[in-house]
Amino acid sequence: MNDVERLTRELCAVPSHEDETAAGDLIERWLREETESEVERDAVGNVIARRGPGSGPELALVGHHDVVPPDERQVGGGEYVIEGRDGRLYGRGTADMKGSVAAAMCAFRDGEPARDLVFASFVGEETGGEGARHAIENGFTPEYAVVGEGSTNYSGENVTDVVIAHKGRRGGRIVGRGRAEHASRPEAGENAIYRVCDAIDLVRSMESAEVSVFGHELSGSVAVTEIDGGSAMNVIPERCEATVDERTVPGEYLPIEEVERVEAVEWVVESDLPPMRCSDEGFAEAVLAAATESQDASPELVTKPHATDAGRLARAGTACVVCGAAEPGEAHTDRESVSIDVLERCYRIYRAAAESGAIVL
Repeated sequence: MNDVERLTRELCAVPSHEDETAAGDLIERWLREETESEVERDAVGNVIARRGPGSGPELALVGHHDVVPPDERQVGGGEYVIEGRDGRLYGRGTADMKGSVAAAMCAFRDGEPARDLVFASFVGEETGGEGARHAIENGFTPEYAVVGEGSTNYSGENVTDVVIAHKGRRGGRIVGRGRAEHASRPEAGENAIYRVCDAIDLVRSMESAEVSVFGHELSGSVAVTEIDGGSAMNVIPERCEATVDERTVPGEYLPIEEVERVEAVEWVVESDLPPMRCSDEGFAEAVLAAATESQDASPELVTKPHATDAGRLARAGTACVVCGAAEPGEAHTDRESVSIDVLERCYRIYRAAAESGAIVL
């Protein structure tokens, strides 16, 4: 068993869906014992380590050690159940994304970096990105970052690609207010449901945004996903709400606030996970070269539909790509798994990227 698989098994066994402390403890302890680096544990639990020659721009290998709640069969004896079979590791966090975190830790230890090299594992990615947000607010601004979220099997089978852009997610509510009245006298009241329906018509008329990143197209979308209003069959409703899910693209947000042109309607943003666009084509090509030399397949520059911490880093000015072991359909499932061979491949990619002089631009 190689170091990447061994560390993945150990890290994935530690529960971290409600409290990431124990997983952070393991990462911090391993880095202090296995690497000659400056290791920091910040106020919210992020683990950040630095090493290198002290020259040139920083390259960060970035991940997160929190996970979504496990299925009941993924837990046993106070730990997550991790099983190896058919060349894969099964269990909560194997794909999303402790496997790639383990690969990055080993690459951070073993590489001979051509520039200052940073490892960072954040908390709270699955619940809104509070770990990344805290780190950025406190000065975490590497020039370049490889974020280890999934990029495997995007362009083809058994290939780990390099993501140069991904969608974000903005969620909000259209809130309509009216005046209650007996339904036998509808003209005497103000129907909040009608007002929200007028607002929804405005949303439906909006064309989805689209951008091009290094010749690759990325399209957004918007959908009304829930509606709630009224109190009884015979009462004109005084309040109604509709939930809106917008998948955003870099630099483009739909003008959903225009629904406030409807009388007594308000647009309330509940969450905004930013999209990502790599700001440096040379960096993207350098990581693609590292990915190409690290596998037999021919990886490509691709886009990704899911938001990651790369969005926050890119918004703060870091040139980001996403490259990791998870495959589409593996994360957040009761059958979550990751290929052991692909974990080792990601280790090679991360190490090659760290050692590549081409990334010092």
